[in-house]
Amino acid sequence: MKQRDIFWFWLPLFASWLLMTAEGPIVSAAINRLPNEVIMLAAQGIVVSLSVTIESPIINLLATSTALVKDRASYLLMRRFTVHWMVLLTAVSILIAFTPAFDVVVRHWLGTPDAIADWVRPGLQIMIFWSAAIAWRRFLQGVLIHFNQPRKMAWGTAVRLFTSGGTVIALAALTNLPGVVSGATALMAGVIAEALYATVAIRPLLQNELADSDKNDETPLTYRELFWFHIPLAGTAVMVLLVQPLVTFSLARLDRPTESLAAWPVIFQIMLMARAAALALPEAVIALTKGPDTYPPIRRFSLTLAGLVAVAVALFTFSPLARLYLFGVQDMTADVGALAQSSLVYFLPYPVLTVIDMWLRGVLINGRKTTAVNIAMVVNMVIVVVVLVLGLAGQWPGLPTAAMALNLSLLAEIIYLGWRTQRFVPIFSAKVATRNT
Repeated sequence: MKQRDIFWFWLPLFASWLLMTAEGPIVSAAINRLPNEVIMLAAQGIVVSLSVTIESPIINLLATSTALVKDRASYLLMRRFTVHWMVLLTAVSILIAFTPAFDVVVRHWLGTPDAIADWVRPGLQIMIFWSAAIAWRRFLQGVLIHFNQPRKMAWGTAVRLFTSGGTVIALAALTNLPGVVSGATALMAGVIAEALYATVAIRPLLQNELADSDKNDETPLTYRELFWFHIPLAGTAVMVLLVQPLVTFSLARLDRPTESLAAWPVIFQIMLMARAAALALPEAVIALTKGPDTYPPIRRFSLTLAGLVAVAVALFTFSPLARLYLFGVQDMTADVGALAQSSLVYFLPYPVLTVIDMWLRGVLINGRKTTAVNIAMVVNMVIVVVVLVLGLAGQWPGLPTAAMALNLSLLAEIIYLGWRTQRFVPIFSAKVATRNT
């Protein structure tokens, strides 16, 4: 397998993630140009954080679908499994947005100041179908990737970005809606548009490769097998996305809480864009790994990618680009923008570590070692909690504490994943031979 073959398969997935990560900055840039921008940006950050946390069990439907959907029977089973998750997570969204559970979660658990919490509720109410739309499109995108059509995933994300960006710009320009209402409406419109596009894009496969359930000679996939394959990945995603509320909880109790809560969503968006190359990697690894001979070229590609990401992030952080983005594109206030810019340096290792982490995850998921991925995330969460608790006890600076928690926890996860992956296949050897655990 040649490096350019891996690159051209990975590139549309990267484009999709990069376009997706551009959505948040567009929305926050619009909010920053509306009245009461600091409060609205902080509220929007909590709305997105909670919505993404609720959806977390279905984020890895993309990997599950890529790995397991091979014929019409497995497609139909995966579709039923996805619908069950859609119903469950929509019920959870309604519970939090429309019942007294909101005060328990947002005001008491997260400790959100009342001035911000009052604007979180309408945002969550607008986002109640967020998880359902995400689940449906990730299921279908996984099928597209498995059948070597990653470009359609990128086009779907372009549709989403055009819809959400156009919506927030129109609402900001033509209405007097509060910033968080415009932002939540735009995000919801974007994911619905992307889900509809995926529904149309999958049709040719349903008429051809997925038309006949007898094409696959393997033992038919069962609901039980599908459930136990996905559950460790769901647990992993839940823990990954619990990090955002944990950080929010800590920032609300450390120094300069309002400024930190306003700066955190923008920093997170920058880190998300910097991690787009890494987030595209697991599905490429899963789809392209065909045997022992494919491990070395995929390893080489992943390590090269880590180096390139390190250079790109450093150039952004230490050049005028960071200031241009924060104060020009995002139009942040002086205090919040200065806090965000000075804190970026603490997050430098995070995108690079993510590349290594995603590569190792892809190797293990391809080998159906999803429990190991879940255990690695437990290790990650333990470190996050320990560092944040120490920070709260010592009243350390807010955003540097968050960066320390994220970097150290990801490093610990990589150490575990590397050890576990090496037991499955010696990926760090020049010559690779599969062996059982």
